Amino acid sequence: MDYKKAGVDIEAGYKSVELMKEHIKKTMRPEVLTNIGGFSGAFSMDAFKNMEHPTLVSGTDGVGTKLKLAFLMDRHDTVGIDCVAMCVNDIACAGGEPLFFLDYIACGKNIPEKIALIVKGVAEGCAQSGAALIGGETAEMPGFYPEDEYDLAGFAVGVVDQKDLITGADIRPGDALIGIASSGVHSNGFSLVRKVFSMDKETLDTYHEELGRTLGEALLEPTKIYVKTMRMLKEAGVRVKGCSHITGGGFYENVPRMLPEGVRAVIKKDSYEVPAIFRMLAEKGEIEEKIMYNTFNMGIGLVIAVDEQDVEKAFQAVRAAGETPYRIGAVWAGEKGVDVC
Repeated sequence: MDYKKAGVDIEAGYKSVELMKEHIKKTMRPEVLTNIGGFSGAFSMDAFKNMEHPTLVSGTDGVGTKLKLAFLMDRHDTVGIDCVAMCVNDIACAGGEPLFFLDYIACGKNIPEKIALIVKGVAEGCAQSGAALIGGETAEMPGFYPEDEYDLAGFAVGVVDQKDLITGADIRPGDALIGIASSGVHSNGFSLVRKVFSMDKETLDTYHEELGRTLGEALLEPTKIYVKTMRMLKEAGVRVKGCSHITGGGFYENVPRMLPEGVRAVIKKDSYEVPAIFRMLAEKGEIEEKIMYNTFNMGIGLVIAVDEQDVEKAFQAVRAAGETPYRIGAVWAGEKGVDVC
């Protein structure tokens, strides 16, 4: 008996690392001091010495049950983008610049080519956000995961000068709420999605005119990364007072997280067109409207609060970043919370 006969192929692990190196190389920043394959990743902070109070911000998350679609469709090159996005968008919400990222892949069987595809997506997400992929772990766990399944999670660290932290403390009645378009369902609510739609290849491969592609392609669309958008808002001189990443819990859970006591967010449903994938979900699943807004992003991946006088400048910056902004509401005096009306 040996480790391979027990289900863990060490040689496959070595091959996975070799195959992923070409993707990881594309994410390197000058601050990275170590090579892939060591026991840890080292990152120099010298470049941030000129900040008054350099402050580290972090985020960790996974892809969740969206991975089930990747298994069914045998598509593994984009879920890594989702993993990175879920972490770095939270850092961007605090005003931070993502510095580096580490991933964790746990699988039933290490198939080097599949692992390399997953890491290719992680590297693409890192490239989009400017974060270096400085390390990770691939754990082969036979008997714990089915041979053709895996889990994917990650961890990111960023930096921000303390004076530039976005905390929401200065949000006031009269401030404008700007929504930035999502790319679709992102990586939340898939436990409900999988109950609404039959999770079989025929259903996922069916083309829908209103989606302009197959259902599976629409659902697997990677999560938007908003790091560039937040950076361009800052460079344009827009003071973002508060920022909310619309993830699990939709509008009702996430928007209040950026609000101080004594103010209420009022969001107008008719201020933008809800994408077709959400209309399909609501109709097919007979899901109440409030549940939709309490589960999904409904086409808005990020909500920012800005002073009324900064609205036009903010729109210009968001568009310059290649994203679509909508004026979706305003901040009112009242009990902390959100009204979607």
